[in-house]
Amino acid sequence: MEAQEDRADVLFPGRLSPTGWVEVPGGPAVAFYELGGSGPPLVLVHATGFCAAVLAPMAAPLTASFRCLAIDQRAHGASRQPPGGDFSWVGFAADVLALVDTLGLKRPVAFGHSCGGAALLLAEEGRPGTFAGLYCYEPVVYPADVPLAPALDGNPLADGALRRRRHFRGRQAALENFSSKAPFNRLDREVLVAYVDNGFEPDPDGGIRLRCRAEHEAQVYAHGLAHDAYARLDRVRCPVTLACGEHTDAFGPSFLALFAGRLARAEQVVLPGLGHFGPLEAPTAVAESLASSLAVGRR
Repeated sequence: MEAQEDRADVLFPGRLSPTGWVEVPGGPAVAFYELGGSGPPLVLVHATGFCAAVLAPMAAPLTASFRCLAIDQRAHGASRQPPGGDFSWVGFAADVLALVDTLGLKRPVAFGHSCGGAALLLAEEGRPGTFAGLYCYEPVVYPADVPLAPALDGNPLADGALRRRRHFRGRQAALENFSSKAPFNRLDREVLVAYVDNGFEPDPDGGIRLRCRAEHEAQVYAHGLAHDAYARLDRVRCPVTLACGEHTDAFGPSFLALFAGRLARAEQVVLPGLGHFGPLEAPTAVAESLASSLAVGRR
């Protein structure tokens, strides 16, 4: 294992080493990272298929005001896969709550992107009062009181994950590939490098391979509309900023308005020029929005 880690350091010069590990009750061990800063804690939770390191560029300007912490959600980055292959999204909420408990964080604020935003809402619903404020960028929440059943067949996002290229001959080949294909070609360059250096690992047969297995990512998408966050939004009493990109093809203003209607304290923000991957496209702009938001600025 040590030899493989040494090799990873050579293959991936931007690889972040976990600050530590969190044991999730009934779940896997998940990795967390201290990204800098010494102010009040700010927990950062990534989107499906990514990892904590892609949020480091967004965290950089925020370290002037916050102690920034990020987590690799289960089966992503350095974190372990869930026992029994259970990819119910309540597990992502459990990962977040375990981080809060293990580090003894007192009412932190938090940022979540896509699946990460849903994980934060589920966590606060499950244990109201955990967070002082949330900033959710296009949280994946199905707007109905009765969630859908998990669905793998006929799920375009799951199908896309299963078709995803899993292996490259090396780091440079991966960077060149992603730089020329949507949606990765819209990512900030520093974010893209962080994704390749932390989202891949050495393949024993040569080259590099995805750390988040395609079949696991597909299962995450299969369960994406099967949680009940929408039905319980009234349990979230802390201020919440709901953000989306102007050019999103996912959870835009009409969805955010539905969510806001059930929240005690909410504001909606549309960030110009961005899409669903906004925090990875323009990390500084999203950081500026977060720093001035209702969730963290007027709590």
